[in-house]
Order: sequence, then structure tokens, then C-alpha cells
Amino acid sequence: MTTRVIIVDDQAMVRAGFAALLAAQSDIDVVGEAPDGRQGVEVSRATHPDVVLMDVRMPEMDGLEATRQLLAPPPGVIHRPKVLMLTTFDVDDYVYEALRAGASGFLLKDAPPADLISAVRIVAQGDALLAPSVTRRLIADFARQRPAPRRDPGLRLRDLTPRETEVLELIARGLSNTEIAAALVLAEQTVKSHIGRVLAKLGLRDRAQAVIFAYESGLVAPGEAP
Repeated sequence: MTTRVIIVDDQAMVRAGFAALLAAQSDIDVVGEAPDGRQGVEVSRATHPDVVLMDVRMPEMDGLEATRQLLAPPPGVIHRPKVLMLTTFDVDDYVYEALRAGASGFLLKDAPPADLISAVRIVAQGDALLAPSVTRRLIADFARQRPAPRRDPGLRLRDLTPRETEVLELIARGLSNTEIAAALVLAEQTVKSHIGRVLAKLGLRDRAQAVIFAYESGLVAPGEAP
């Protein structure tokens, strides 16, 4: 199955380089490009890509607003692509908000070519590209800059079993599946099953949204030790 991709970046050389790299893969088809978020939304609605590579900082419309428009479209628009954010820095000011908007993860622009190709495939399969080390940096950024998480008595957390709640907490603390399995003395496949049930019960798309949910629900507080 071929993954359809569009590239949204204000630098023509970046778009050309990414397009050439991805188009050389037998399972990836680059179906469009755009120099800003506004045109990126238009191209996405016209071409229906599986994955949008979205730069964070662009003129006209930045990647954050474009991501919001793609993943929360107006009535009548059904297509919702996966969005992979491109950033120059490990933790860009917009990355946290982009994840809240529904982006499936982010990738550094200077990442090795193999990482870009792998990232597109991972996101296309419905997984989040949010490595544990990245999760920990996002948590640190959240603790420094964001207000205290909202605590809701009617929180959807009550739908989770105690074990599922434990798993969600460890995801939010930045542990990988292997580390969660070791911490809870479970098989890694069992951890994957728990994660799947957590996402389904909470109506979350991926691991990235699970991290955001855990902090905003108050399950994990900024500043707590991993």
C-alpha cells in the first residue's frame, strides 16, 4: 500500500530535498507541496494525503493553525490526514500546542534521511512519533511554561482499570513500552494491549495525545520526578 504525502514548508530547498528523498521510496508517493500553512490546507483538501509533513514556522499561516484546520475541519470535510510536524529545535514553542491540536508527533529538520522515511511510515500506520526522550523534554517544557492542569471530577479516567491508569501514567512520564513492561513486570505485548485499550476508552488517537491528556487531567503533575 502506497502512502500519500504532501510537504508544507516555506523553504523551497527543504521541500525539494524531502520530496526527492521520499519519492525515491517504492511505498511513498509525494502528491503535493505548499509554501505556507494556508496553501497547505488547500493542497491537502485537494489531494487527500495520508501524511502531511508540516513546518512549524511559516508566513501567512503557521503550522499550528494549519494543523488545527486539517484535524478539526468544517462540516462537510471528512478527510483528516496524519500530521507530522517539522521543527528546527528539540522543543519548539509550538510543538506542545501542535500535539494538543492532534499532530501525531514531530521530527527535527536535520534528522538523518532514514529517520524521515521511518517517521512517515510510522505516522501513516497510525502510531505517534514521540520518542521517550522527546516526551521528557516536552514534559519539562510543560512544567516551565504551562498553567497547572485542569482537574475535572467527571474525568474520563474513571473508565480505566487501575492497571490501565498505571500504564497511562508511565507513558506520560516518558517511559518506552519496554521500560513500562519492566516497571510493571509485564510482557511487552501485554503493555501494548493495555495502551490500545487506554486510547480506545479515552477516545485518543495515539501516544502523543495520551501524554497531553495525562497532564491536562491532573493524573501527572508537572515537576514530578519521572
